[in-house]
Amino acid sequence: MLTPERHRIILQLLKEKSVVKIQEIMDITNTSESTIRRDLSQLEEQKFLKRIHGGASRLQGKLQEPSMSEKSSKNLHEKRSIAKYAASLVEEGDSIYLDAGSTVIEMIEFLPLKNIVVVTNGLMHLKPLLNKGISTFLIGGLIKPNTNAFIGRGALASLDLYRFDKCFMGVNGIHPQFGFTTPDQEEAMVKQKAISLSREAYVLADNTKFAEISFAKIADIHEASIITNELEEETQNQYVNKTSIKVVTA
Repeated sequence: MLTPERHRIILQLLKEKSVVKIQEIMDITNTSESTIRRDLSQLEEQKFLKRIHGGASRLQGKLQEPSMSEKSSKNLHEKRSIAKYAASLVEEGDSIYLDAGSTVIEMIEFLPLKNIVVVTNGLMHLKPLLNKGISTFLIGGLIKPNTNAFIGRGALASLDLYRFDKCFMGVNGIHPQFGFTTPDQEEAMVKQKAISLSREAYVLADNTKFAEISFAKIADIHEASIITNELEEETQNQYVNKTSIKVVTA
């Protein structure tokens, strides 16, 4: 079977099923595993799919964005492991920015009860922060309904009042060439601003965010360190000398 025909079959399978296994493609195309792996690598480079362990998955739409409740219910165990490690980076006397992300909110439970100040654009972050007795500032702006994040001109103007030791960000896409991305341009601007105002920037993201590219760019890959869960060596190697990645095991 010619390469273009195999590629067409692989992409058709992904349209139908969202996720396809290497063995399934081998059976349908009567092709070796090494050939199928090369096919998947080529299609990933062409931005038609992303490779996952044992197969490939369809890329999310550039504008696709789950609600906060949908995001909070996915990969919860991995998110909590990532968040616990991220919280351990907060030191006494730090001023930190917590982005309105579903992984970032999990940090709050693990934040040290020390002399710290938190600034956030996450409406859902307020109650757990106040319950812990942490000094908290909420920036202004327009509330985005599906993520409960403050965005817009008011949010950007509010951020100008602060400087941060560390910021902790959520993203929808991580790519070695296209950097950190998110579907909403205005939310991307708020994230970008917070990163620029921070001495150290961390992106908290489970491994499903790698190779995804959303509509609006937040920052280049070197502008923030990444904290994630189990990551395949091949994927991790794409980021060598571009940024630092901390892989947290449960």
